Amino acid sequence: MKILVTGANGYLGQGIIKSLSDRGLDVIATDFKCDYVDKRAQSIACNLFEIDNPYDFFGHPDIVLHLAWREGFVHYSNVHIEDLPKHYKFLKSLVEEGIKKIAVMGSMHEIGFFEGSINENTPCNPSTPYGISKNALRLLVEMLSKQKNIPYQWLRGYYIVGNSQHGNSIFSKIATAEAAGKIEFPFTLGQNQFDFIDYSDFCNQVVAAVKQENVTGIINICSGKPERLADRVERFIKENEYKIKLKYGAFPDRPYDSKAIWGDSRRIEAIMKLDKS
Repeated sequence: MKILVTGANGYLGQGIIKSLSDRGLDVIATDFKCDYVDKRAQSIACNLFEIDNPYDFFGHPDIVLHLAWREGFVHYSNVHIEDLPKHYKFLKSLVEEGIKKIAVMGSMHEIGFFEGSINENTPCNPSTPYGISKNALRLLVEMLSKQKNIPYQWLRGYYIVGNSQHGNSIFSKIATAEAAGKIEFPFTLGQNQFDFIDYSDFCNQVVAAVKQENVTGIINICSGKPERLADRVERFIKENEYKIKLKYGAFPDRPYDSKAIWGDSRRIEAIMKLDKS
């Protein structure tokens, strides 16, 4: 199985490619730069959107795992809308040229404001350019897979917990602030409840999902349970033995964030159970 992984040099790409390589899979990794990519993968630095024939260019991969996405933490950036047709053109070209399966990283922000557990049938009403663009690409990928009768997986990601300073999550920002010697970190009241999943678990779930063929469509990459943001951040600080303290109430909550939202984990739990058997 030859897997093309886009966005390979990013926070998610690094861990996912390591997990793929640990399992002995043949990985072609691509990004603008490949400085942090596991050396066991074949790395190709390029701009995806400037390649005319990506299927030939990347050596006829069996699967594409499309992680590439700019400014994912800037939810109102115009880049999301501007890049949408480019993502579609790239994936459409792979489908037309012979790729056997598409897997794309999605986001719980496609859902929009919602309270409760999200499953593959939960309606999407996104309210930011990021969520709108992700949801539009999801619908386009589903259409492409039906047209060519190939399987697709939409890997809907939730809130990742990791202490890498390379990411843009609140956890990465706290790790960066701690390393810089900061004593306080400006924070909201932290009352919202989200689905938090450790970085290594996230990467392993993505790999397990992509390498199997039985479960397709929308798959939540999640823990399956809600936890208060303040509780998870405080626990993160304690787990890593940081000295930094949270400055509660320095920022207001984002108006489009749900009060309590989490993923239905039944599909990914079934995948992980098979993966371990």
